[in-house]
Amino acid sequence: TPNFPMSFTRASGILLHPTSLPGRYGIGDLGQSAYGFVDFLAETKQQLWQILPLGPTGHGNSPYMCYSAMAGNPLLISLDALVDQGLLNHGDLVDIPDFSRERVNYEQVVPYKLSLLKRAAQTFQLTESKEFQEFCQAHSFWLEDYCLFMALKEANNGLSWSQWDGSVARREPEALASWRYKLADEIFLQKFLQFEFCRQWFALKAYANERHIQIIGDMPIYVAHDSADVWAFPENFMIDPETLQPSEMAGVPPDYFSETGQLWGNPTYNWKVLEETQFDWWLKRIKTSLDYVDQIRIDHFRGFESYWAVPEGQNTAMHGTWIEAPGVPLFERVEAVLGKLPFLAEDLGIITPEVEALRDRFDFPGMKILQFAFGSDHRNPYLPFNCDRNFVIYTGTHDNDTTVGWYTNANDYEKQRLATFVGGLVPESVNWAMIRLALSSVANLAIIPLQDLLGLGSEARMNTPGKAESNWEWRFDHSMLTPTVRQQFVTLTELYGRATHQWP
Repeated sequence: TPNFPMSFTRASGILLHPTSLPGRYGIGDLGQSAYGFVDFLAETKQQLWQILPLGPTGHGNSPYMCYSAMAGNPLLISLDALVDQGLLNHGDLVDIPDFSRERVNYEQVVPYKLSLLKRAAQTFQLTESKEFQEFCQAHSFWLEDYCLFMALKEANNGLSWSQWDGSVARREPEALASWRYKLADEIFLQKFLQFEFCRQWFALKAYANERHIQIIGDMPIYVAHDSADVWAFPENFMIDPETLQPSEMAGVPPDYFSETGQLWGNPTYNWKVLEETQFDWWLKRIKTSLDYVDQIRIDHFRGFESYWAVPEGQNTAMHGTWIEAPGVPLFERVEAVLGKLPFLAEDLGIITPEVEALRDRFDFPGMKILQFAFGSDHRNPYLPFNCDRNFVIYTGTHDNDTTVGWYTNANDYEKQRLATFVGGLVPESVNWAMIRLALSSVANLAIIPLQDLLGLGSEARMNTPGKAESNWEWRFDHSMLTPTVRQQFVTLTELYGRATHQWP
């Protein structure tokens, strides 16, 4: 359950994934920098820190394609914290490679960090920890399958589970028992990584909550085919029993952005089976997410009303069909078990009245993106004056260009519309003009990507959808959070009634 109700009249915050934090080890982590960032949020009177999904990333490093919907990303574990616990010593951290401070070089970071995490696990293995045993029991629902999955994946040189030996891919009990015995050390390492991730994450979350900052997490609607979830519970997904490939794939149909649509490759859900089990897997997934975060942004919310399903064997998303999803019974069930849900609905793109009705029936706030607001006339739904209170307004998201980058590439019409809006615009301050528009809107919540607060250009973009390389790499430096940036942010936050404690 969330630590305090989402009943603020108004609040604001920052979108920043922890991998983007500064630090010496090539990637942002849950150490001192993260606490420093929480201090920055508290000092500037913010109440929200929005992150991307926290799961262990696979090929392409996308937090939206994880090996588990329930596990945490070991790359976020702070090495300094392991030294403080006596699991590493200072000598272990002397020869740090010359990592870039501006980008995450995953090919460099992963082997470096994993070798040190393995060393810490070996030290930890010598201490019989009651806390560790309790953790493993409390999370056994997903932990056992996930750790075995990761150990098997390594034993199979990273191959997707559907290409493993048939007896293991199909989870025959004898085969699994024999591999559990063979891979005991690797399984222990994976359990340790999850234990340590949770220990560090929960400490950081408690620190934020004590400072009246809520964490908004992100839940991708689908899970990766190559994940512990699909391997362990194939009956919940549309999987071809012969090939073990998705018999039906998720995506979106052709639209303004793409002539062939987007084929994501994830299997769609077997909603019939999920309904028969009273949505048990979803309940566990959501409950696990709510341990990690205070509120959840549901990515691709429209898929809970109806979803685009593409049959096996297609190379594009063109030949799919819309299939109705049981969103109402699902959310009713979740609400009956877990209480009022702190969900935000990512309702961008082509949204039908049915999707809006599902969102509004459960009172979930929707999303508004200011970068989409200026391309048409006054009826544009993203314009601040067309926004209702129960929304989260953003200058842009992790999938958009930064505001400065967007403005540089905007057409004359968009520039002119924006200028009219803010009373004649100086391009240098376009990011502050947009931040002011977001904070001044009636939307209850306003979220600003850190890149926009810092006025950075396209080089600081987090993700370019459809581009395979160099996403998820951007990092900032603490020196960028200058006194001027802090002061201006506090001033606007207070001016527009979004500061901590501003409302009774």
